[in-house]
Amino acid sequence: MDILIRPALDSELDAAGHLTAESFIADGHTSRGGSYEPRLRDARDRADRAELLVAVDPADGALLGSVTFAPPGSPYADLARGDEGEFRMLAVSPAARGRGVGEALVRACLDRAGELGLRRVVMSTQPSMVYAYRIYERLGFVRTPERDWSPMPDIPLLTYAVELTPRPAEQAE
Repeated sequence: MDILIRPALDSELDAAGHLTAESFIADGHTSRGGSYEPRLRDARDRADRAELLVAVDPADGALLGSVTFAPPGSPYADLARGDEGEFRMLAVSPAARGRGVGEALVRACLDRAGELGLRRVVMSTQPSMVYAYRIYERLGFVRTPERDWSPMPDIPLLTYAVELTPRPAEQAE
């Protein structure tokens, strides 16, 4: 399956927010009407205050997934510090699962961090998001339990990080 990863178009923001919220709700990672649902649906804010990447089918433009990449200074960076990037709210349409969409979105975040000269990418995940762990581990992410945190008392978040390989121009410095 061909997958195109790019910044979300203005015309895709509502659909990206809907996909993200409905994916998290369907998978049991948040509840309908819960306090996190409005934030998941607000793709416009993520596009304005971070970077919202989408995966689309190049044949028909169908939205397959999305992820929020938070560069340094973004209010969407909950965990990142200094020269770290962070990604959040990774969601893949149920119809597109198992086709490499999630991995392609994570790889795009790693590429973006590299373009910005960042040394590490970090992320938080819920213990129930077991299918995503395979992607993270395959891409070299390692657990960073010393950074685990909870945005609310009943929501523990596990953290992972991956060190980025400096690009050739950076190695020469």
